[in-house]
Amino acid sequence: QVQLVVSGGGLVQPGGSLRLSCTASGLPLSRWPVNWYRQVRGKGRELLASVGYPADSTIYADSVKGRFFVSRDNDKNAVYLLMNILKSEDTAVYFCNVRVFATKWDDYWGQGTQVTVSS
Repeated sequence: QVQLVVSGGGLVQPGGSLRLSCTASGLPLSRWPVNWYRQVRGKGRELLASVGYPADSTIYADSVKGRFFVSRDNDKNAVYLLMNILKSEDTAVYFCNVRVFATKWDDYWGQGTQVTVSS
């Protein structure tokens, strides 16, 4: 059974940093692209960043480019989202996502972690 766990959220002041972690059981994250999304209450999920496979190429939404960075730690079966220069508009619930193909595409989601940027 595949399970993704997201951790690292919390309250941070504007300009601060946080690092979110997405760890997996039942699935080697190193073999799949991994995505980070966020969702503000009442709005849809926004794709923020992705790390590809096998080349580990990264792409970012314009809203976070230059401030957020995604990386892998294959030894820990984890993917991280380092968030710098946080702004109040970054306040949201953050999720990791992996789309896996076996006989069909399946989407797996972490449970989400709240990030609140406020003074």
